[in-house]
Amino acid sequence: MTDRKRDRRIQDLGTLKAIAHPLRMQLYRALTIARTATASQLAEQVDEAVSLVSYHLRKLAEHGLIEQAEPQTADGRERWWQPASDGVSIHDEDFSDAPEKAAAHTAASRLFFDQRADLYRRFLDERVHWGSEWSQAADSSEWLLKLTPQELAELSRRMYGLVREYEERGRAAVAAGDTEGRENVAVHTYGFPFRP
Repeated sequence: MTDRKRDRRIQDLGTLKAIAHPLRMQLYRALTIARTATASQLAEQVDEAVSLVSYHLRKLAEHGLIEQAEPQTADGRERWWQPASDGVSIHDEDFSDAPEKAAAHTAASRLFFDQRADLYRRFLDERVHWGSEWSQAADSSEWLLKLTPQELAELSRRMYGLVREYEERGRAAVAAGDTEGRENVAVHTYGFPFRP
């Protein structure tokens, strides 16, 4: 096992293709939430066969996206997994030097967006079951700004820092046993230029 990195920047096509598989991305997201899990536990979450999940976990591990974790039980037959970093980042400039790399980056970005949209659609469908407190706290906003590329980059960095602050606060609370009222929360932001 390695020392956990803050974020892993994916810069090679092989690793991008490894994580840009629909089931692998689901598994990576589920493992990020759980922090540690077995293939059996993850298979239940994604409703797939344990053997298929194990295969895809090994593929993620081959690319250093996940790694074996310390066993959480005395059952030595179980293999526990954890993310190898606190997150991943993928930047356009790392895949813009060749058409096949740019196409793979676009395909991966579309997959990630589709999965995020599905997650939000599920919340919308289930919103009534979350209760008024969660429904009122949830947010869906759109701002239409006039910015330069530098201003958009600054806005993104500041928003990222704020989200990281809340992420660390939540992890510290859970580590201290303060889990009352805490749920997994997805925060999606998109900042991009457009012309009407």
